[in-house]
Amino acid sequence: MNDPLVGVPPHPQPWPSGLQYDPELLENGDSRNVIDKYRYWTVEAIKADLDNTRSSVHVAIENWQHDMNIGTIVRNANAFNVAGVHIIGKRHWNKRGAMVTDLYMHVEHHATVEAFTKRMGELGKRIIAIDNLPGAVGLADTDLPKQCVLVFGGEGPGLSDEMIAVSERMVMIEQFGSTRSVNVGVASGIVLYAWNAQHVLKR
Repeated sequence: MNDPLVGVPPHPQPWPSGLQYDPELLENGDSRNVIDKYRYWTVEAIKADLDNTRSSVHVAIENWQHDMNIGTIVRNANAFNVAGVHIIGKRHWNKRGAMVTDLYMHVEHHATVEAFTKRMGELGKRIIAIDNLPGAVGLADTDLPKQCVLVFGGEGPGLSDEMIAVSERMVMIEQFGSTRSVNVGVASGIVLYAWNAQHVLKR
């Protein structure tokens, strides 16, 4: 959603003190889409502050076809302040939809599913596939693990057979209309909210 009021003008003198502030933003204004707390802060300071409150969930995306939806998934990951984002396959991905939110995230690249699986073992994250193939369990009936990585496939092809094979389970979003599936960017927002409803909002 575009808000014409996003942004603040140059900060009046005297400027606030602190290493978190960016002198250029204080002087010229801050037009970034960030919450008020982070106005005039450097990217590094924002990222460091978010590290103090990140959730334990990770998000992964298979990037075999340079899917344009990856940016949306990363933007959703930032909205829910996930601990890490993993791109599997092609290193380069379409960042337009991320709206530079990737700068505030910890993004890792894995050339293969095998490398990704090894890394998740190191981090102690259970691999949960998100797709609507036979054998998938409904999201409403699923207790998502607190220590997990939610894996999304590309728009169209979905998850690879190799990724499905290494996943602990597959979870699907229940639907009630005529369309077979929702856009993968939309799906990421729904599942991330469900994870937060189970592990963050009920504290």
